[in-house]
Amino acid sequence: MTFRAVYPSASKFKYIAQTLAKIADEIPFIANENGLFVKTLSPDKTTMISLTIPSLAFDEFECPEETTFIVSSDEFNKTARRGSRNDMVELVLEKENRRLRMTFIDKKLGYKRTFYVQLKEGVIEKLPEPKLKLPVTVRMISDDFKNLIKDAKIVGDEIEFIATPEKLEARTITPQKEYYNVMRLDRPLISLVVEESEVRSTYGVDLLEITLKAVAASETVTLEFGSSMPMKVTFEVPGGGSLVYWVAPRAQA
Repeated sequence: MTFRAVYPSASKFKYIAQTLAKIADEIPFIANENGLFVKTLSPDKTTMISLTIPSLAFDEFECPEETTFIVSSDEFNKTARRGSRNDMVELVLEKENRRLRMTFIDKKLGYKRTFYVQLKEGVIEKLPEPKLKLPVTVRMISDDFKNLIKDAKIVGDEIEFIATPEKLEARTITPQKEYYNVMRLDRPLISLVVEESEVRSTYGVDLLEITLKAVAASETVTLEFGSSMPMKVTFEVPGGGSLVYWVAPRAQA
């Protein structure tokens, strides 16, 4: 056995799987003694997602040596969705059979349901994390972020963020409609750090909307960005893990 892990919440794991499936057609996993990791780009390279689930976040974790495997995001997501709020999920890599075994275990009754997801052929590219100095760091409740993106979508397909040391403004403007949201510390921001007098950057609403599947798995979200620079969107995963998105900015005319 090269990899076996038991995650305590199948419902939380389901949202993680949905999030990964939104980005790419295939999910490249790397497992080692430190945990389970994914880092991949969307086909159009506008978004990169990085998943970290440390070994301590699992109830049980066995991985004596680093191993990699690739699964179809659609098949993985369909299977993960079968987990209920009462289930744990066990992941076992069966390399000899070219498959990932996923077993849902009812926490109260102990009965099990087992599925097999076939592995895909391919080489996993180890993508470097962007090394950027982002002057804006904002933390807010995940639901507030979700409402912001949903509001903007009603008006247009782009959202501009304007940050100053006193406030964060989000706005979407089209010839027919306009949307403004001015946020300050404690109204509703948890924290706001802006290292420049003013920072402006615009992003596609559709790209930010992709991140919203992670809202169900995390109470807060951290946004980091700079003028016309990628936005880093970080959701904390139970057990000390994280889901990190890098979203490319929209070019301004």
